[in-house]
Amino acid sequence: MTLKADVYWSFRSPYSYLATRRYVALTEKYDLSINQRFVYPLAIRDPDFFEKNHPNWLGYTFRDIFRVAQFMDIPMAPPNPDPIVQDIATRKIAEDQPHIFLLTRMGQAAARRGKGLEFADEVSRLIWGGVQGWNEGDHLAQAAVRAGLDLAELKAEAEASAEELDSEVAANQNALEAAGHWGVPTLVFEGEPFFGQDRIELAVWRMEQKGLAER
Repeated sequence: MTLKADVYWSFRSPYSYLATRRYVALTEKYDLSINQRFVYPLAIRDPDFFEKNHPNWLGYTFRDIFRVAQFMDIPMAPPNPDPIVQDIATRKIAEDQPHIFLLTRMGQAAARRGKGLEFADEVSRLIWGGVQGWNEGDHLAQAAVRAGLDLAELKAEAEASAEELDSEVAANQNALEAAGHWGVPTLVFEGEPFFGQDRIELAVWRMEQKGLAER
């Protein structure tokens, strides 16, 4: 029996990136289907989030993500450009956001095709894996090909169906909160949330109790 789980995920979340290749590996190893559910980053959902947090929060997060990446031997570099335009010194989020809306809508279009996880994996490897100018040239187009998708098709849908896709993303955000959390990455299995890249093994343990089997 194929078990099913939802993963709530954002393109701006470094922890989402650190978790994604392991989510993919789970679907390859186990009889498991993961439904990728894209949400907008906290910078969009709650623009004051960074200003309200403790001053040490951002510095610790940067230290931690690079430490985790080194520990797990996963390439990690500050994104260039950042999917969210933000003044790091003041933590102020810019009103003009040229990347995150298109990215997230294309991700949701990929999810409509059952390829959301694959698209998230390939694109996050560009953004967080050290590819400078990931939004230029054919980087995204090639990432889409590796995910089994056509970037031009995704982009056209993202532009033509922006409101519908945003409604689906908003529904994802509501479902994430209804499941008992608000952050990403969060894997939800049978209504139980497992937040963070460091809870994947715990989620597998729970799924094994429910009959998770290797392929």
